[in-house]
Amino acid sequence: MPLSTLCLFLMDQRMSFAVLDLIHVLVEILDKCLSNVCELFNYSKMHTVLDEIVFGGQVLETSSTEVIKAVENISKLEAASNAISLVPKSVSGWRGR
Repeated sequence: MPLSTLCLFLMDQRMSFAVLDLIHVLVEILDKCLSNVCELFNYSKMHTVLDEIVFGGQVLETSSTEVIKAVENISKLEAASNAISLVPKSVSGWRGR
């Protein structure tokens, strides 16, 4: 198993334990969601994971199972929306007129 390095800089030391726990949860979930965390090619999925954990500077969810379920549901919705065009082709060219 290849090892990788994650560097983060914390400016405020008051909440360091909470931030370290958050980093641990993030890395744990990324390891489960992505096949290779060392080279993050699918950064949009990483953003989805981070959006499920943190919103507006507040930690919303730290349960890895809940975050993974939400990310899987979002991935299914994105795949379904890519398969089905929501805008008819006749409407998509309306600006050219």
